[in-house]
Amino acid sequence: MLEEYADILTVEEVCEALRSGENAAYALLGSGQLKGFRNGRRWRIHREAARRFILKRAGLH
Repeated sequence: MLEEYADILTVEEVCEALRSGENAAYALLGSGQLKGFRNGRRWRIHREAARRFILKRAGLH
């Protein structure tokens, strides 16, 4: 899952993977439901954090 992406994802890549909009991704990051970190003004999300988020939301983790 998500192997086609680099280890560190941008918000745009997370939106593509989750098939969601940027507002939803920023809300998930802001609430801490999706773990990420800020690099200056931009968010970065580790691929494993995105994978865990997907599995948790799907009830598989």
